[in-house]
Amino acid sequence: MDILEAIILGIIQGLTEFLPVSSSGHLELAKAILGDTSVPEESLTFTVVLHFATALSTIVIFRKEILEIFKGLLQFKWNEEFKFSLKIIISMIPAVAIGLLFEEQLESFFGGKILLVGCMLLLTALLLLLADKAKNTEKKVSFFNAVIIGVSQAIAMLPGISRSGATISTSVLLGIDRTRAAKFSFLMVVPLIFGKIGKDVLSGDLNFQSSEMMPIIAGFIAAFLAGLLACKWMISLVKKSKLSYFSIYCAIVGFIAIGYSLLN
Repeated sequence: MDILEAIILGIIQGLTEFLPVSSSGHLELAKAILGDTSVPEESLTFTVVLHFATALSTIVIFRKEILEIFKGLLQFKWNEEFKFSLKIIISMIPAVAIGLLFEEQLESFFGGKILLVGCMLLLTALLLLLADKAKNTEKKVSFFNAVIIGVSQAIAMLPGISRSGATISTSVLLGIDRTRAAKFSFLMVVPLIFGKIGKDVLSGDLNFQSSEMMPIIAGFIAAFLAGLLACKWMISLVKKSKLSYFSIYCAIVGFIAIGYSLLN
């Protein structure tokens, strides 16, 4: 992988992590188009680095909210910050459970499964269309809502299903305020990403080679900067009920991916 390819993949990851179009699906499509020949260990390392970059961009955008959460937790009281943190933890349980119990099965869905990506993009398109038509309310995320949103996040581990699209759409369909839905969706994935990175580091799965450091650094910077822009943009779009545009986009890319898969 050269530096230009790394930058392209970094931008794709940064944009699609927050925009509801499936970052994993687009990375799989991009690798297929670019003819990525990275060995599995190198590909995994690069993917983890890109996710780390987007997690950092989330922290930067929501630094005030995160700081308030930590301040509330340090009071050791049953306050809003503690309840919000508990909801975040609850929402993580389905994804953690599936990730640990079915890691090998999940990995089998990656690596050129373009037909699967196309079909899942069509499902994402349907979810976004339904959410865009939902009535806006000022409802907060409840503990029960956190479980349901967590299940949608777990399902979105499949390539082609947008994590942000699935969680935000689920939240909106549950009647949750759109701005709260977007913030909860972006914050709930940060602990998962850092947990995944920690697991890979401790297990020795990450493979940093000197020849790959420049592309990795370039990809990291590209993903971080693109993530900052996409996160702010997505919050604004959710408020304005503009998810239908992404629904159309996902449908078009989904059909193209299916056609590409059937013709190759």
